[in-house]
Amino acid sequence: MRFRFNPIYTALLVALSTGSYAEDAQDSVVKTLGTITVTSGRPTSLPTQIPTTFESITKEQIQQTINATDSEDALKYFPSLLVRKRYIGDYDHAVLASRASGTGNSARSLVYADGILLSNLLGNGASFTPRWGMVTPEEIERVDVLYGPFSAAYPGNSAGAVVDYVTRMPDKFEGHAKVSGFTQNYDLYGTHSTFSGHQESVSLGDRRGAWSWWINASHLDSDGQPIVIVSKPLSTTASAANPVTGAVAGKDTKNNPTQILGTTGQTQTTQDQGKIKLAYDFSPTLRASYLLGWWQNNTTRTPETYLRDAAGNPVYSGPVSIDGRAYTLGQTDFSASRADQNHVMQALSVKSNTRSTWDWEVAASVYDYQKDQVRASGTAYPNAAFGGAGTLTDMSGTGWNTLALKGTWRPDGTKGAHIVDFGYQRDAYQLRTSTFSTSNWITANAGARSSSFNGDTNLQSLYAQDSWRIAKDWKTTLGGRLEQWQASNGSLSNSNTTVAFSDRNENYFSPKAAVAYQATPQWALKASLGRAIRFPTVSELYQGSLDPATNILSRNDPNLKPEKSWTSELTAERDLGKGLLRTTIFHEDTKDALYSQLNVATNVTNIQNVDQMRTTGLEVAYQENDVALLGLDLSGSVTFADSKTIKNANNPASVGKWQPRVPKWRASALATYRPDERWAYTFGARYSGRQYSQLDNSDVNGFAYTGVSSFFVTDIRVRYQIAKQWSASLGIDNLNNKKYWNFHPYPQRTILAELKFDLD
Repeated sequence: MRFRFNPIYTALLVALSTGSYAEDAQDSVVKTLGTITVTSGRPTSLPTQIPTTFESITKEQIQQTINATDSEDALKYFPSLLVRKRYIGDYDHAVLASRASGTGNSARSLVYADGILLSNLLGNGASFTPRWGMVTPEEIERVDVLYGPFSAAYPGNSAGAVVDYVTRMPDKFEGHAKVSGFTQNYDLYGTHSTFSGHQESVSLGDRRGAWSWWINASHLDSDGQPIVIVSKPLSTTASAANPVTGAVAGKDTKNNPTQILGTTGQTQTTQDQGKIKLAYDFSPTLRASYLLGWWQNNTTRTPETYLRDAAGNPVYSGPVSIDGRAYTLGQTDFSASRADQNHVMQALSVKSNTRSTWDWEVAASVYDYQKDQVRASGTAYPNAAFGGAGTLTDMSGTGWNTLALKGTWRPDGTKGAHIVDFGYQRDAYQLRTSTFSTSNWITANAGARSSSFNGDTNLQSLYAQDSWRIAKDWKTTLGGRLEQWQASNGSLSNSNTTVAFSDRNENYFSPKAAVAYQATPQWALKASLGRAIRFPTVSELYQGSLDPATNILSRNDPNLKPEKSWTSELTAERDLGKGLLRTTIFHEDTKDALYSQLNVATNVTNIQNVDQMRTTGLEVAYQENDVALLGLDLSGSVTFADSKTIKNANNPASVGKWQPRVPKWRASALATYRPDERWAYTFGARYSGRQYSQLDNSDVNGFAYTGVSSFFVTDIRVRYQIAKQWSASLGIDNLNNKKYWNFHPYPQRTILAELKFDLD
């Protein structure tokens, strides 16, 4: 069954506006008792009354300081956050990492737009990217981040962070248009090329009486650098047959010598996005909102061989001799692929906003993979460029839907001594993936089935939390979340056999607590504690393989346990008048962490439960505007994390080793100088220490394909306000041209330019 617009699911949804409906002014954020109050601008969907770590960035800051080509770029300088973006328009691997969760743990963070779920919780890992493409940088009003699982209003996937993109909704007619271009000169191994692209977007909105509307459309055409390195271990077999030249000597992640033969995955992507938002105010305190979002992507990924025969012809397959040693190139070593995707998101909500004794919301959303196909070549280049056998992977019918019934009770009305939030939520995920052989990988229809895996998960939750001002300088929040998780309809197939899995049904309770004390007018102290249950995703449960000879499961475990984390933090905040200095000590203890690893007893590598992981760290964040009245805005953060595997019966060699992709140190800094109202000059820097991909930390060389390296990169941006409605900017990302890795190579020095028109 495919997800369609259905009154049962879309009769209601997460509000596109959660506060004063006519407000669209400059944001003003007030911090008292360690909590956040938005006094103007569109409010966040996050529970700002909870005294815990909260960070934010406005549209003005994004426009002036960040070279933002994709919506995830807005998170570039947030404390402890990292988005693994491999190229502009990276739609399938740009996952979010947080304090104690690496880029291999995408299901340990949540991303929303106006409260609408963008996180792809069908799986956990690099290929389950939040649907960033459903939001363009130009429609962002503000981005808010709540750190840690301290709100009962969110499932255990909030263990790392909850991100909410607050997008624009007008109170008068406005229009916006932007054109931009970008280019990088890329030089790695035997690849010496320039990769460029361009982007265009336009937005219109208005409010007339009780109606308001917003339309946004964008187009992206981007060429990214190659992301896959083709290499072979150094051969010990002598041969002089079929000699070739062009190979580059290298080392793998364990410092073993290799021969680097070329690349695949040079990505050419064309993406189109459209969005319509409608709102109707039945009264000043009751609003209905509807959203329709559409995203389309066409991508080709092609190979490049470095090898040349004696006549100078490129060599892609067959036996060859390199420096007198024998190697064999398989038919798919230099593979190519094409993706054709069409996704639709819909949402509807009815919400009251009296800010008095009672408020309520009824909301629902649907995200539908209406079309999602990837074709891959099965024969060697150059013949594969014209067709030939291959595979077709089809995910059509995959998607998720949500339903939420929310209430807020203020027993003392507008005084706000108590704010009680409660509600019911239902999140349902449906994964449908089938791979077929095809006679022509470019054009032919699906042939015989090669493999398939399917399954559903369903999470129903009841939650309640009370934020209570217990005294003039004290505030506390107590809450809990009762969850019922179900996994059903799971199956795994090969070409001739299907194995079905038993349904599962489990219940858990997660308590939450936080307290804040306003020690002085300048100092606030906060403490938070929360339990998070992160349930296995459909992909973790059912994506695997069947032995073709015995039809026995060999790569998955449908009985995986959920992750169970206790997270705590202690924070001291200093109000600087025009800024804030924050120091946070955080601690996380996780039982049954979900990771891919080798089980040394069975010699099987798959998703398994790691008995215990523990992270203790310190985060210092600073932000101040107009420092010393010099027109200089400064911000920065430093994070230290001691993150280790404590117990792991399946792979004892990992005990005492660093958690994968969580660096010991990370930092960022941003300085913006505005000498007048027209010019803004920004310099940014980002740093990450040594990381590992393997639980046993055996990948000691991070500067190689599949490795995760340290990095220090700098960025600049210059913005000029040409006239009231026109602005231009020029920027460079990775100014120092660092060559660094997160499994794949990151972009090298990239120059970006944009021209923007705003009518409002």
